[in-house]
Amino acid sequence: MSTLAIDKGGPTRKVKYRSMSRDRAWALRWSYFFLVLFAIFSLTPPIYMLITSLKSSAEISAATNPWWVFHPTLSNYVELLSSNQFLRFFWNSAIVSIVVVTITMLISIPAAFALARMKFWGSTTLATGVFLTYLIPDSLLFIPLFKMLAVFQDLTGITLLNRWYVLLFIYPTLTVPFCTWIMIGYFASIPKELDEAALIDGASWLQTLTRIFIPVALPGLIAATIFAFTVSWAQFLYPLVFTTSIDQLVLPVGITTTLIKGDVFNWGQIMTGALLGAAPPLIIYAFLMDYYIAGLTAGATKG
Repeated sequence: MSTLAIDKGGPTRKVKYRSMSRDRAWALRWSYFFLVLFAIFSLTPPIYMLITSLKSSAEISAATNPWWVFHPTLSNYVELLSSNQFLRFFWNSAIVSIVVVTITMLISIPAAFALARMKFWGSTTLATGVFLTYLIPDSLLFIPLFKMLAVFQDLTGITLLNRWYVLLFIYPTLTVPFCTWIMIGYFASIPKELDEAALIDGASWLQTLTRIFIPVALPGLIAATIFAFTVSWAQFLYPLVFTTSIDQLVLPVGITTTLIKGDVFNWGQIMTGALLGAAPPLIIYAFLMDYYIAGLTAGATKG
């Protein structure tokens, strides 16, 4: 403990205080400790997947050291990347994700702008309701959604079930509410003087949105886009329920459906497919991480 002498015209008093440098050192040590724990917890699964993907089926079945590759091979990658079936799964996922992201942005951006800037009766309640809609788990929604689509298909004769494009109508129920909520926070953080000046200059609400708010809110838009793409790319339950034919499957369901046959698990190709499937979102996050963090934290402050 250190001491500090202070003279205020009377007897000298000694004030004890703890060393700030010692507190910071301990705080830094604990931070690194928990950071290492988090890194181990987060990186262990993908490292194990990578190691397993480099093994042959014979080496995996031999049950040797699971954390070491004695005879590395790229045969699993070659087989999957040369498989028309796997490429079809990848293509279906890409088309569905891109279209869903487009639909989500076309709906969530004007909805968020209206709820955040065009104040009207019930706008706050409606905005809260939009977010609460996202909190309903998809495990509760897929049954009524399936029934609704089946009735629609019977009445119109339009085939939707067991078609990959049915996911274009289903996925926005997951992506639109949360993306709208993200954009509401970002639009609310933009100073009011911008839209007031635009309205004074004669701009319409649509012109204010497209010419002022969208350029300013670009980090929020990117964050919402990344979220919508990730949800669309990684969704498992909805495509499992609404698509069954092999040529209509997306990547997550296609991997588990075709590489698991009865009680036989092709672990090498399963891990390879999982790594290849995780590549597009990982690449997007790597290049746009700063925008993603800025977009998610934008609603914390206003003005």
